[in-house]
Amino acid sequence: MSKSAVLLLNLGSPDSTSVPDVTRYLQEFLGDERVIDRPANAFLRRLLVNRIIIPSRVKKSAHAYESIWTPEGSPLILTSKKTQTALQQRVEVPVALAMNYGNPSIPDVLRQLVAQGVTRVLMFPQYPHYAMSSWETVVVKVQCEAAQIAPQLKLDGVQPYYGDADYIDALVASAQPYLAQPYDHFLFSYHGIPVRHLTKADSSRAHCQVVTDCCTTCSPVHGTCYKAQVTRTSQLFAQRAGLDPAKWSISFQSRLVGEPWLSPYTDAEFERLAKSGRKRIVVITPAFVTDCLETLEEIRVEGADDFKAAGGEQFTHIPCLNDQPVWIDFLTRRVQRWQQQ
Repeated sequence: MSKSAVLLLNLGSPDSTSVPDVTRYLQEFLGDERVIDRPANAFLRRLLVNRIIIPSRVKKSAHAYESIWTPEGSPLILTSKKTQTALQQRVEVPVALAMNYGNPSIPDVLRQLVAQGVTRVLMFPQYPHYAMSSWETVVVKVQCEAAQIAPQLKLDGVQPYYGDADYIDALVASAQPYLAQPYDHFLFSYHGIPVRHLTKADSSRAHCQVVTDCCTTCSPVHGTCYKAQVTRTSQLFAQRAGLDPAKWSISFQSRLVGEPWLSPYTDAEFERLAKSGRKRIVVITPAFVTDCLETLEEIRVEGADDFKAAGGEQFTHIPCLNDQPVWIDFLTRRVQRWQQQ
């Protein structure tokens, strides 16, 4: 008889805020060919990452991690473990947790599951939207590691759930206390990706950046289009929450220099909104299920400072779903649905 397990998958974190640990983490993260995919030559790409990008940003990154670190460690890891524990209390199958980069690592966790006699695993990426550099890379990594460690292991996967009604309901429910307060503008800030990644993910080569209003014009390629998916999440959230169409917009954060990334850029939007008289803004970051460096430091700290420096007065960041009951409910329903298949 087969034994099943759930594998929650998230981004990861350095083991500590020390420069050596942050360097190792960035080498693994930025060395992923689905995160930085240029130049095509692997040797030249490693030179770019290890000799230019990491040395230029590792001290700043270490300082940023220090600003959000807790006495118990990384917020992302700690919250992910709380989510794992909460879900385990709701379902009968074992619930494991692995990070794409850092620890607990995917190969270590797969070995543990196999040692426990597990023969079927539900991969559950903690990414609502598809992107080559997030959802795809973690799924491919599990598949590749499993092929080496336990070829007989059956892998199932949760597809991106950006438009699922129960996900939108959970997101809106988590935001309701903040929506109940007066505000001038509601901003959806999503993690950015290079524009080139959109066209690369378009297998038809005839829709993305070709068709007018391509993100809102129905197409099968939306299954692998990050921008179309985040647009859909925002639209569904706005409809469900009853947002005024004139009082919400989308932006993109966390870009690297060197080529065009999705825009408008979040940091520029903070300045624009403040200078246009939107003195009270509410920011939500739906690309992240778990609060992490990009939400806690980049948005809640730097974003608030940038907004107020430009003349803004009230800056509110809505926490990610984290281990909130509405999120555990969503995870539970998905696992139970899988068990019934």
